Amino acid sequence: MQASIIPERLAEVVTLKEGSHDAGVAFCVMEAVAYVAGEPWSDSPACSCPVISTFMRSWNDALPTDEDRDRLLLPLIPKLIGTKSTPAVEQRRATMAADWLVRVHTPAWLRAAKLNDQAALLEALPEITDFAQCPALMPTLEAVRRDAAAARDAARDAAWDAAWDAARAAVKQTTEHLQQSAVQLIERMCAVGPEQ
Repeated sequence: MQASIIPERLAEVVTLKEGSHDAGVAFCVMEAVAYVAGEPWSDSPACSCPVISTFMRSWNDALPTDEDRDRLLLPLIPKLIGTKSTPAVEQRRATMAADWLVRVHTPAWLRAAKLNDQAALLEALPEITDFAQCPALMPTLEAVRRDAAAARDAARDAAWDAAWDAARAAVKQTTEHLQQSAVQLIERMCAVGPEQ
């Protein structure tokens, strides 16, 4: 879909908020995209890829503060406009998101929990480029899930509070790393076009 940025409207979007909003009250990231593109108020703008939009809505609402939303998501707004494409491109973007969740996001949290072997198993999986690959990945994913659940249960039985206090620094570092990695993922997804 051909869409353009309305610079005056882009300049008006100075902060992002969690959730959906009435027109003119506040913006989540995708409401801001619709507004900047001159579309009717919506968090599902027609000019943006629905796969990217879904990722962005979830990420917008998962970020803990408006400052985080502004720092990470505001710069992406112009890049999201005009990303609507073909079903094949949407499918490729969906596999990119799934691959990131399986081979980047989850291993980062496993490493923060000192489950390095399980993280390495997921990182060693082949890149997900087609959802037809998923059945072959399930034994590894299920084994890692079982190990992580057992580690969680063991930690609860031990000194849970002390373990959590010790892990806070790793959580902060992991969160910051994944936020930057997610920005890069969105930029790569936006760059995927029909010819790729």
